[in-house]
Amino acid sequence: MTKYFAVDIGGTNIKYALFDQAGKLLEKDKMPTAQTKDIFLQSMDQLVAKYALEVQGIAFCAPGKVEESKIRFGGSLPFLDGVDFAARYGKEYHLPVAVINDGKASVLAENWLGSLKGEVNCAAITLGTAVGGGLIVNGQLLRGVHYQAGELSFMIHDYQHAENMAGNVGGSDSAVAFVEQVNALDNYEDKTDGLHAFELIDLGNAQVLKLFHDYCLKIAILILNIQSVIDVSKVAICGGICSQSKLISGINQAYDELTKIKNPMIGATLIKPEIVKAHFQNDANLFGALDNLLLQINHENKYALS
Repeated sequence: MTKYFAVDIGGTNIKYALFDQAGKLLEKDKMPTAQTKDIFLQSMDQLVAKYALEVQGIAFCAPGKVEESKIRFGGSLPFLDGVDFAARYGKEYHLPVAVINDGKASVLAENWLGSLKGEVNCAAITLGTAVGGGLIVNGQLLRGVHYQAGELSFMIHDYQHAENMAGNVGGSDSAVAFVEQVNALDNYEDKTDGLHAFELIDLGNAQVLKLFHDYCLKIAILILNIQSVIDVSKVAICGGICSQSKLISGINQAYDELTKIKNPMIGATLIKPEIVKAHFQNDANLFGALDNLLLQINHENKYALS
């Protein structure tokens, strides 16, 4: 059986898995992410060595901007800046090695086997600590001339707070921050408990509902801004928070209100994309990394430079 090894590097944990060529998950596990470069690379060397001899390729998903296979800045793990996993492991094990960033991995996963399957123009928005994005235009993953297409967190929502990321999408549209704000209204001890936050929303408290409606509106505005630039047929909402069906319906309602009631000219001019829940949740980056590797092996150029 042809097998591939995929690694998803997160700020807290590293998830890894074995797949077959069709995307069937054969084995999965995780380990804590080391927080210094030397220890991180040592643990990664050991992990790769454990699986390299039984696979036909290695796929990485990492935070930060990825230039071909080299990581830049590293997002939540800045010590990853300059690390090139293809150079580190490809030659040693004589294997193809591919690297992709987390936002782009999500849209590849959804377009391959998920809720965006078959779509030629689509987007994935990942709501987490910040906001990740992946865009597919004319059947190709949009990478951009500088490898930074889809970096939605850096878009500015609020020009009056355009310093130190205060008015940026990554802060204003953060799912983690939204959950913390909701739980704070209830003086709940675990501010990060998403399930409790949505239980409060279900109870219908006026202050909580305002936070929820405001958050849905922010995401709707983000989708509208994307739609006005690249015109997609479908948008998948990714991240752990997307398991809440109320969120998806809330974003759809906010989009309709924004374009049909508040801005009817926009509603009459721009066709709304279908806004759906992502199929993959916690494993999206593993599947997307694998798809990226398979595309590289099969010489299918799913990257658009512009």
